[in-house]
Amino acid sequence: MNSLNSEAFTLFGQHILWSDMLGNVFGLAALALGWRRSLWTWPVQFVSGLILFAAFYGHLTGSAGKQAVVMAVALYGFWQWQRGRSTAGGHISPRFATWRERTAMIAAAVIGTVAVALLFTAYPSLSWDPWPDAYIFVGTIVAMYAQAKGMTEFWIAWLLVDVVGVPLNFANGYAFSGFVYVIYGALVLWGMRDWWLRSREAARPVLEGAPA
Repeated sequence: MNSLNSEAFTLFGQHILWSDMLGNVFGLAALALGWRRSLWTWPVQFVSGLILFAAFYGHLTGSAGKQAVVMAVALYGFWQWQRGRSTAGGHISPRFATWRERTAMIAAAVIGTVAVALLFTAYPSLSWDPWPDAYIFVGTIVAMYAQAKGMTEFWIAWLLVDVVGVPLNFANGYAFSGFVYVIYGALVLWGMRDWWLRSREAARPVLEGAPA
């Protein structure tokens, strides 16, 4: 782990760590595989979480805890997608969340962020920047849960996490994470468009007498 947390190179005056770089490369690959609705998105996401946990541990507790949750949800997502994927090509079929699911996720995100931020505030050793750290921690859980359920809205959740994740990573010296989050944003937009169109097609009612 010490070698993983050593400096790989310097870019625009920013020191790039091996763990930061490798973890985010795997994260990008996992996002691309999620866009393609491939079951492999989850094992790759697990490896990304493991590497980034080593990068953040001892400095950004919320981000490190987020990666521990990422690994747990990756196992859950793999199980869910293995059960629910379609037979054609082994891909999951995306869908829109119901209004009840959307309301539940928004409520969980708000309540969870406040609760975790208050915990970080009560114990300053857990995080020096409790509110954004808590926001990213809880937002990632919500996004990955929605992804595991095949909900198209998970892309929106990732975008909301990126809005805070980019400046937070740059501010804490994880420059490669900051650069990668920008690329994440572009991939999220493309992936969201693809899943949105597929979900809309799946939700369209089949006309009577037309082939299903």
